[in-house]
Amino acid sequence: MDSRIKKFYNIGKQQLYPICRSLTGNGVRKTLKIIKYNFPKLKILKEKSRKKVFDWNVPPEWNLYDAYVLDKFGTKIINFKKNNLHIVGYSIPINKTIKKKELFKRLHSLPDQQNAIPYITSYYKRYWGFCISEKEKKLFNKKYSKNDKFKVVIKSSLNKSGYLNYGELLIKGNSEKEILISTYICHPSMANNELSGPIVSMCLIDYFRKFKNLEKSLRFLFIPETIGSITYLSKNLDNLKKNIIGGYNLSCIGDERNHSCMFTKYNDSQSDKALLLAYKKLGIKFKIYSFLQRGSDERQYCSPGVDLPIASIFRTKYGEYPEYHTSLDDFTLVTKKGIKGGYEVSKKAIEILLKTTIPKNKIICEPQMGKRNLYPSISTKKPKKNTRNLMNFLQYADGKNSLNNISKLIKLNLSKTKKIYFLLKKNNLVD
Repeated sequence: MDSRIKKFYNIGKQQLYPICRSLTGNGVRKTLKIIKYNFPKLKILKEKSRKKVFDWNVPPEWNLYDAYVLDKFGTKIINFKKNNLHIVGYSIPINKTIKKKELFKRLHSLPDQQNAIPYITSYYKRYWGFCISEKEKKLFNKKYSKNDKFKVVIKSSLNKSGYLNYGELLIKGNSEKEILISTYICHPSMANNELSGPIVSMCLIDYFRKFKNLEKSLRFLFIPETIGSITYLSKNLDNLKKNIIGGYNLSCIGDERNHSCMFTKYNDSQSDKALLLAYKKLGIKFKIYSFLQRGSDERQYCSPGVDLPIASIFRTKYGEYPEYHTSLDDFTLVTKKGIKGGYEVSKKAIEILLKTTIPKNKIICEPQMGKRNLYPSISTKKPKKNTRNLMNFLQYADGKNSLNNISKLIKLNLSKTKKIYFLLKKNNLVD
């Protein structure tokens, strides 16, 4: 087993898993500080609450200090400090005594998963509540009468003058062109849905940071899901559209059950092609989910007006495994072997993207080749084959095709295609 996989798996399990995270707050900052301790070049950035980011606003900063329910005997029957998932995310502060009926309206459970505590949030509507297993709920119902009273305490804060925090790390390559790797850090104690992406990202950073001559730069993001990517895009979209040639959103990438992915919305980006090739080179069976089944930050990166070539890599896709968004999503589900599989696919896809050259015609309409001595001065009945190859190359050098793709399209071997590329580049016809 790769030592870096062991190292970052253990950091995830021992240091990151216990932290109560949400979209904002101390949990996110603590998570980023741990990542920065291992990678000092990580920039921890922030945006003010209430800041307008496209059609959204950054939410108030939420912090939770304690939350519990006391029965009539003073016994804590629900205690957030025993499990982060016991509290509904973004619950407002409360301190009052209520009857059983009112309490039960605020208790969330899963009838079809008796032993699982669900993960529930209410980010954008003021609410409070608790989450327990269905088994516990039934026991409470049996134990307490309808007239019994309970003290409900939630010590939380919603600060409109707070911040949303996120992390960014750039591994500088020999080109301004970049590959973007994004993952999220906004869920409490869940291993696959939350921590597998950051663990694999840390493994990738640790691997690629040691190379001195990377063909392209690598940009890593650790962000709150949805609002984090929207915030980042609102501040950096122009540069991203200019420089990003591909990349991946990493989510639910640490179990051993499956390999799967989601391509960009037209299934035609270099990220899609590189990922497909990575699976084939590694001999891995995989499932491709339709973009219509999107649910993570690929929604934002591929949204209208943004349209970045960002695909998603999973082991078992979010929402497709029974432990998803429950307390059962723990480190019995996420294993070192599972992380290794997700890491190897991601690494291979990135390596392919790093070596991918995507020529783009610099001239609008057909260039005048004669003045560059690339076209015969005397016209004959049959144009020379070399000339046709040059023109065919330019036809497909539209910023969408790699050299390998162009080679196939113009029916010319890769070696000769590369020679054409360098010739056209020398004559300032392609980027």
